[in-house]
Order: sequence, then C-alpha cells, then structure tokens
Amino acid sequence: MTATTRTDVPQTDLSHALLTSDFYSFQDLLTPDENAHVMEIREFLERELRPIADDYWDRAEFPMHLIPEVGRLGMLGPVWPETKRFENTALYRGWVALELARVDPGFATFVGVQNGLTMGAIGVGGSPEQRAEWLPPMARGEVIGGFGLTEPLSGSDTARGLRTTAHRTGDTWVLNGAKRWIGNATFADVVVIWARDTADDQVKGFLVRRGTPGFTATKIERKQALRTVQNADILLDGVVVDESDRLPNIHSFKDVAIVLRLTRAEVAWQAVGVSVGAYEATVRYALEREQFGKPIASFQLVQDRLARCLGNITASIAMCVRVSQLQDEDRQFDQHSALAKAYTTSVMRETVALCRETLGGNGIQLDHGVARYMADAEAVYSFEGTHDMNNLIVGRAITGIAAFV
Repeated sequence: MTATTRTDVPQTDLSHALLTSDFYSFQDLLTPDENAHVMEIREFLERELRPIADDYWDRAEFPMHLIPEVGRLGMLGPVWPETKRFENTALYRGWVALELARVDPGFATFVGVQNGLTMGAIGVGGSPEQRAEWLPPMARGEVIGGFGLTEPLSGSDTARGLRTTAHRTGDTWVLNGAKRWIGNATFADVVVIWARDTADDQVKGFLVRRGTPGFTATKIERKQALRTVQNADILLDGVVVDESDRLPNIHSFKDVAIVLRLTRAEVAWQAVGVSVGAYEATVRYALEREQFGKPIASFQLVQDRLARCLGNITASIAMCVRVSQLQDEDRQFDQHSALAKAYTTSVMRETVALCRETLGGNGIQLDHGVARYMADAEAVYSFEGTHDMNNLIVGRAITGIAAFV
C-alpha cells in the first residue's frame, strides 16, 4: 500500500482502497470486481512505474518493458467483447485513467492512444475480420497502435480542414499528406490514418501497417510536456493501402466523432489524475517541509491552498462520474464529454499551479513530485479538443447555434 491509501481497516474490506484525495469516497461506486482490479493496477503502478517515471520523463523515453504487464492486467481493450476480461462500466474505465495519470500522465496517454483511440477506431469502424485480427493482440500489448488525425495545418478544424487525401484505384487506396503529434507512431505496428476521400470529400479511416512504403514517422523533439510520449510527425507519400485495410463502418467525420466522444470523457478522468498526483505530492511535502520551526502544513495559507485543490478534485470527480454513468446508459452526447474535458482540465491547471506555489522553488524540480505534473498538464489541457472548442460544443448545445465554422 502507498502513503496515499487508508490502511487502518482489514485487507478484505475494500474501503481500504480509497485514496485520501477521494474525499467523498466516489470509488465506493465501483463494483467489487472493478475495485479489486483497480487495486491490482494501483499496486503495479506504485511498484513498477512510479520509481522510474521521473527518469524516463527527463530522458524523453518510454518504458517499453512495462507494456506486456499492462496487457496482462487488462488495461487494454476492456470495452470490447473480444478483449474484455470481465464485465465493467465506463466508471471503472475512467477510474483506471485517473489511476494511470495519478502516477504518470505520459503513461496514461500511451494507454489512451492504444486503448481508446486506436482500438476504439477499430472497434467502432472495423469489420468483424479487422476486429478479430487487431483487437486481441493489441489488448495483450503485443501490437502497438497509433491514431493519425491531427495535421500540421489542421487541429481544431479537422472536421472540414483535413488535408490528407485518399484516392481509390481498384482495390487499393493511395494516401498523401502529413500528420503531426501522433502518439506511439515511432514504434507502432499499425497507425489509423484519417484521410479525405477525393471522390466524395468525406473522411475515411485506413489501417497503415509498419513498413508500408511511403510512410515515415519522425519523433518530435524538444517537447516540454508529456516527454515520455513518443509523438511523431508522419509523412504519407504515395502510401498504398488495400481496400481490406479501410475501416468499412467509417463513412464521414461524424463516425470519427463517435470515437473522440468516448475517449474525451476518459481524458477528463486523466485530468483528474494529474490533479490528484500533484495534490498528493504537495500534501506529503507540506507535512515534511519545515519553515519557522514547524511543518508548512500548519500554516493557514498552505491549508487554504490544499483545501482549494481538494475542492477542485472532488468537483471534477463528481462531474466525471456522472458523464461515465450517462455513457453506460447510452445517454452521453458530445456536449457532456466536452464540458467534462473543458472543466476538469481548466481546474487541473489551477490545481497544479497551487501545488507548485506551495512548494516554492522546489516546485520546479522533478525530485519533489510536482514539476512533472505541472508540465504535463499543459498537454492534457490541449489535446482531445482545446478548451475553447469544447466550450463551443457546449455553447452550441445551450443556444442551438454553432459559433464555429
């Protein structure tokens, strides 16, 4: 067990699993099976990932050796019939995203790309044959995927501004264009490439396999957030893809949006995890750091900051819980996940800033447990839809008027 869990109850009582940052005991909403899996995942993350997370972040490298264990623990593919280990809810899957980001937001992002985006694209858009070929080995961590949507000149406007093209010739397609910020792409076995069909001007999805001629992935260097994540620039120069590797159930960007809606809710959970990780480190620091002859945790201003952080975390978990419940009830719409992502990432930024402020100068050094979360928060704030775009999705739901083109 870690210093952030309650250990004053018998091991058989799952109430011991509650994080001290889970102030209103939301984890109690998980089923016993879900709670047991959360505890297994938490123990793995504390044992294997936390001790090395700062070092890999500092070196901008990814701990590849942990991927098989992620597959063994069932963190990949829990939503699909072909790959789920047990019946589970969106609330459980969101809580796992929190647990991952609480220890390492970069590792959480890897799982999100593999699990939510790539497997999600195949699960939503793939044929039965494609699902059978890709989902089981991806769930085991034997095959790594990437999700190629964002482009150098197209981010928020991808619905209409996608520049990568797909031209059909007989039973093959030829892809030309470029992608940017594509996670896992430097070592992925398959990348889902989204391209605009030159025949009907609609977005289609294609499975581009490693080693396909004309496909080049180059690591983006000098990042100052999510340094563990291996983001890449992708060049597609006459890439030939068989019709059998086109996702047949993707007919337009509306179908792509289904995948993004599901993953956006889990990014909201990830933002909560970033806040929790920074908050827990700050509480530990405040109890240990002495100034004026006593721990700074005894100072009113420090307690005020900690209370504000805990309030942000609690409100964010509450919102995420309800969004996940709506997903399980098949009543979650774009505006629900958009509001959750916009709100949780916004208060995440405030929370990590309060944490860094509490640590003073030590807040900018990796050794004290907050700097990495503060840096990574900036990337989480931006991906899966910027704050402004998500708010405009909510604004459209409020007014019935789209304020974006």
